Amino acid sequence: MNKATKLPTILVFDSGVGGLTVYHEIKQLLPNNHYFYCLDNAFFPYSEKTEQQIIDRTLLICRKLVEQYPIDLVVIACNTASTVVLPTLRQHLPSHISIVGTVPAIKPAAKISQTKHIGLLATKGTVKRAYTEALIKAYATDCQVEKIGTTELVELAENKLRGDSVDLGKLRNIIKPWIELKQLDTVIWGCTHFPLLENELKLCLPQVKYFVDSGKAVAKRVKFLLEEKAYPTTAEMNHNQQNLIFATAAIGNIFGFNNMMQRYGFSELKYLD
Repeated sequence: MNKATKLPTILVFDSGVGGLTVYHEIKQLLPNNHYFYCLDNAFFPYSEKTEQQIIDRTLLICRKLVEQYPIDLVVIACNTASTVVLPTLRQHLPSHISIVGTVPAIKPAAKISQTKHIGLLATKGTVKRAYTEALIKAYATDCQVEKIGTTELVELAENKLRGDSVDLGKLRNIIKPWIELKQLDTVIWGCTHFPLLENELKLCLPQVKYFVDSGKAVAKRVKFLLEEKAYPTTAEMNHNQQNLIFATAAIGNIFGFNNMMQRYGFSELKYLD
């Protein structure tokens, strides 16, 4: 199969399962491509790690996968990582591999907000990054921007996707500073895990009209880059390759995880050394 007819292989990477929200948007737009998903659960959560640790770890894992498999495009489906790792990946991975990051959707949130009072709900790392502050200064100077940085919410989302119920009391405690902010009409999901808690967050923040994330924008960027390289984005032939999911440590709650794999269309779980 030559390049003109080859369906591209896309690697979606995150510290946990939150990046599946981005993968879902890409797969909806490009359903016939070949997908790998990798979660670095041995190092989860990234929000508790230093910037250099995140850079080193992400490069190490992406290099391993790129050396073993013919990957055409890498999506870093993690805001915490994307705010620091993209230049390093573009420098050290083969030049033919496109790199797409996921960063807080501050620009569209500032545009859509009617009250100009918006909230950034993200990890501790993303909230304090200079990259994030630069986005706010560039696109949201006319807005009042509230910030909550949390690791607990990431863990609640991970557990929910594996089949556990969400503790609404704990969730409300995390977002307590926003509950009485009546003018807060827009919230940015600054972590790919948080759309997994959409229903629960809407219950806790009924005044918020808009919840904004980067998933659809990332999917459109992936489609654009593949078309630019002349890869087909729709299949005219059967594609027999299996979509695989990789982990860096043993997976707990196997029953729930297997259900999740089936739901997202993955045929096999593999472990990276």
